[in-house]
Amino acid sequence: MGLEIERKFLVNHAKWGEADKPQREFYRQGYLLTDPNKTIRVRATDTKGFMTIKGKSEGATRTEFEYEIPKDEAIELLDLFAVSDLTKYRYKVVFAEKLWEVDVFLGENEGLIVAEIELQNEDEMFELPEWVEEEVTGEKKYYNSNLSTLPFRSW
Repeated sequence: MGLEIERKFLVNHAKWGEADKPQREFYRQGYLLTDPNKTIRVRATDTKGFMTIKGKSEGATRTEFEYEIPKDEAIELLDLFAVSDLTKYRYKVVFAEKLWEVDVFLGENEGLIVAEIELQNEDEMFELPEWVEEEVTGEKKYYNSNLSTLPFRSW
């Protein structure tokens, strides 16, 4: 079974603005199914497509199955079947030997910046970059599937 152990944090805008950043990648993602117990997501990046099935979160852990699909098929699935979607830029930052994915949201979620780190287990230790602020792991309003239906700007 595929598992994802992920912790989420809000990002300080000023400190992030001053940080050295790698090249960003544009993401468009939409949801074919959003249910409290499972989601089915399609994502198109600058170069690839993905279909992801995620189970219910229990703490920082949930089941996850992700499959690469052709980018043009991902866009077609988004256009034809997504019930909600969002856009963002993603930066992949290595800090203290850990990969952080920083999402700078666009559109109705503009103004929100969230950093995520995937771990091997829930008790794994890691250092926080200076641009990380408050932890929001488990806060449902920050789940991308929820941001696609109740965007940040509407809070």
